Amino acid sequence: MIQTIYFEAGAVYILDQNLLPNQVKYERIASHEELADAIKKLKVRGAPLIGVTAAFGLALAMNNYSGSRDKLEFYYGEAEQLLASTRPTAVNLFWAIKRMRMVFDEVQHTNIDSIAERLLQEAHQMYDEDVAINNCIGENGQRLLPDNARVLTICNAGALATCGYGTALGVIRSARKLNKINQVWACETRPVLQGARLTVWELMQDQIPVTLITDSMAAYLMKLDKIDAVIVGADRIAANGDTANKIGTYSLAVLARCHELPFYIAAPLSTIDMNISSGQEIPIEERNQDEVRQVWGNYITVPEVTVFNPAFDVTPASLISGIITEAGVITAPYREGLQRLKGR
Repeated sequence: MIQTIYFEAGAVYILDQNLLPNQVKYERIASHEELADAIKKLKVRGAPLIGVTAAFGLALAMNNYSGSRDKLEFYYGEAEQLLASTRPTAVNLFWAIKRMRMVFDEVQHTNIDSIAERLLQEAHQMYDEDVAINNCIGENGQRLLPDNARVLTICNAGALATCGYGTALGVIRSARKLNKINQVWACETRPVLQGARLTVWELMQDQIPVTLITDSMAAYLMKLDKIDAVIVGADRIAANGDTANKIGTYSLAVLARCHELPFYIAAPLSTIDMNISSGQEIPIEERNQDEVRQVWGNYITVPEVTVFNPAFDVTPASLISGIITEAGVITAPYREGLQRLKGR
């Protein structure tokens, strides 16, 4: 299993995903400020992993605290705010911070060392839960695929986006174990190329057959009848089933509907945000314009050109064939199904 994050000797170690596939390197992170910066810079990415990373960040913040008790609440609140500011779209981030806050509130009147230890225990528990959840998502999702399935995906919703196994790629991994995967088509995922750099690398590590395509080739592949299903991850799912995922996902959903192909979302229940009624309310992160202007630090266009660079788009629930979770597969009407699983 690919290990994306771990805690050792008072520090967090992350697999720097900006260096993949050329270099596999773990970076030692000594403070929650450094960890927040790593999330912002996409060294750590993927909604489930971002959430667990934030949990480790809060544990690290308490582990480093040396102030007085009367300033503890303010210090912890500042750490929460800093981590919460890193990636606004991925709801798992806020879910994790809220969960850690509940633990902090329970134990904040104990000694400082005990608070730090309890928060670290919770972060480790969230890590273990994520791996187990992904395995359940994989098992639930593989039942939807035919034998010799040819699956299209975008971005990276695999082990690298989680604590292990993956969501969309977890479905593919589970299907592969049953010899049900004939081919994975990986969109390169402009502008940061998570598909080309991460998904391709990850699948090749597991010897799962993968072919890389540019994002604009998907329609032609569908027309050639080379795709049986589209499976993607999610960064936030609204109460009505509208889903935010990496930019380009909405296009694939439209194309899948046009070509009468199933389009599935694979995500843990923690990605569902019942406080947001529809996708129109999901905050969409806009990133640095140079991500589009440059490739590997080299300009590919006029340096002064204005760029629109949303990191995510929203796929309407009407285009989604099913949402694959650890608790089962939800189909329309989504509001009822999501409410049932979130309230269980």
